Amino acid sequence: MATRVKARKAKRKAKAVPDEYQTITAHIVHDDCAKAIEFYGKAFGAKEALRMPGPGGKIIHCEVQVGTSRLMMSDEMPPMPGQPGVYKSPRSAGLSTGALFLYVDDVDKWFDRALKAGCTVRTPLMDMFWGDRFGQVIDPFGHTWGMATRTEDVSPAEMKRRQQDMLAQMSGAKK
Repeated sequence: MATRVKARKAKRKAKAVPDEYQTITAHIVHDDCAKAIEFYGKAFGAKEALRMPGPGGKIIHCEVQVGTSRLMMSDEMPPMPGQPGVYKSPRSAGLSTGALFLYVDDVDKWFDRALKAGCTVRTPLMDMFWGDRFGQVIDPFGHTWGMATRTEDVSPAEMKRRQQDMLAQMSGAKK
């Protein structure tokens, strides 16, 4: 086993994680990836980095750069022969099972730009107990984008206290 690992390392001529990627890179599916690329440019300042066209005008893979991160995307595609699972966009599936999260230098500016581009508010901007100014939008393709700017560093103990205060307020408001 150790010999195979050494052999693989000896053959490698590229960085294991390319400079333009993080250890985790999100990949999302669209029902109209070409429109999403254009929209994300307006809403989030995304810059197209790569596009691989497929049959019938579909995009089988593309990448956009948002700030310091890459986002991979594709159109819905039937599974390849022998592969399980089907990827659907949130609009086609009628639900979303995840969200993207952006840390930015001015969340108010980013949030406003996303709304002007056509996103809808899921969670309005507010100062949160964990030290972020935070809000969420839903893009026209059904994907949720959380956005935040860190406004203060909060210790774990203080965060726990603030969370308990918030939950107590929420509990009192429901009665």
